[in-house]
Amino acid sequence: MGCLKNIFKAIIIVFAVIGFVSIGGKDYFVKLWTDFTNPPQDVMLERAKKVGDFSRVGDEFEIDKAASALGYNGVLAEHKASGQKMVVVDSGKKPLLTPEDFKAGKIEGKLQDLTNKFRYSAINVTDLKIIKKGRIRAFGKAAPYVKFSAKISKIPGGDVEGIISSVETDSGQIRVILSANEKDKYSQLITEDFFKKVKE
Repeated sequence: MGCLKNIFKAIIIVFAVIGFVSIGGKDYFVKLWTDFTNPPQDVMLERAKKVGDFSRVGDEFEIDKAASALGYNGVLAEHKASGQKMVVVDSGKKPLLTPEDFKAGKIEGKLQDLTNKFRYSAINVTDLKIIKKGRIRAFGKAAPYVKFSAKISKIPGGDVEGIISSVETDSGQIRVILSANEKDKYSQLITEDFFKKVKE
């Protein structure tokens, strides 16, 4: 009797789905899913406000994702012409990196620790080398950064170059910023242009 009941329920669900699709429900569902996973820029900018104000970055950049996961809020942006990626992460009460890590000369060890944590994940970072150190403007502050090169699995070619930095905002929150591209395509000018326009 229980088996017949389950079969009957399954038949009702199948007919409901067929009816839903036949009256255009599929298109409605697809539109809802697309709006959720690929919303317009104004919606994405609104979501990104948890991390910073990205409204002044300009049309040459696109906010790809603004999401929360594992206690972190993050924003991923892309320079449309070059494909260069920019990331800003608010790691909450346990910052991944702090400006002090850069000043105290701890950054090499900290970056190695972070790459070791992700060694067995879907993306594996190896051969991380620090090329130079400098300062970059972000959130209205001059923040220390290191320029790096690395090999990343699951990326065609795998060789990337970029910078990583940490900045303390006026309200005392720590933001980790990163910009990277394929090794021969990375541009420090694009990085600086983007981050100097990001505010709290």
